Amino acid sequence: MTYQKKFEIRWSDLDANRHLANSAYQNFMSHTRMGFLIENGFSSKELIKLNLGPVVFYEHIYYFKEVLPEDRILVTLSLKGLSEDGMFFEFEHHLYNQNGKHCASCEMLGAWIDLKSRKLTALPKHLVSQVSKLNKTEDFEILTKEATRKFQKFPKDIDLQF
Repeated sequence: MTYQKKFEIRWSDLDANRHLANSAYQNFMSHTRMGFLIENGFSSKELIKLNLGPVVFYEHIYYFKEVLPEDRILVTLSLKGLSEDGMFFEFEHHLYNQNGKHCASCEMLGAWIDLKSRKLTALPKHLVSQVSKLNKTEDFEILTKEATRKFQKFPKDIDLQF
């Protein structure tokens, strides 16, 4: 299934150019992700019981068409990648206006953290199966730790003294 949510544009979602602010795109997409997770077993109560929290590594947003104050939008959610143990996940969003015009897309990569140890952790199998129900993109891939670092070369740590 492709998960989707509909939204009305609020005055507080606009920027100085009187169109949807970039932070509002992130909020609508985040709200869509959380809606899917909550409806599929990732309630606050369950996450507290498991000491789990989601971590966002990046969100790449591509803008194609303005979203204006009078618009209504539909945000979709699909699964672009998932590690076998569910630790790493990649979601893809598409945002459409009320006329069906594709206004933006987003790729979001994240993982799950154990809130006690503060380390990345696998998901319990029952939650991996819930995420796996989500419609997969054509380029879906099984994620590995290495795959989560494919886009950038990062510098090594340095010694600092404060």
